[in-house]
Amino acid sequence: MTTTGDRANALKNASTVTTVIDAMMEFKKGRRGSGLLLLGAAALSSRIPGVGTATSLLLRVYRRLR
Repeated sequence: MTTTGDRANALKNASTVTTVIDAMMEFKKGRRGSGLLLLGAAALSSRIPGVGTATSLLLRVYRRLR
């Protein structure tokens, strides 16, 4: 049976992994600055949950409004 702590850790790890994947996609598209920003956010999201996801969302909103 999974405990609440295990679920929280799994979600935190999933958020970090998806932010790293977003960063790799940015590098592939030639957007080095965005990729570095997302990698930094992924590193921070291991300590502060949600930072990577928030950064990814804000980056997408910025691109839409630009």
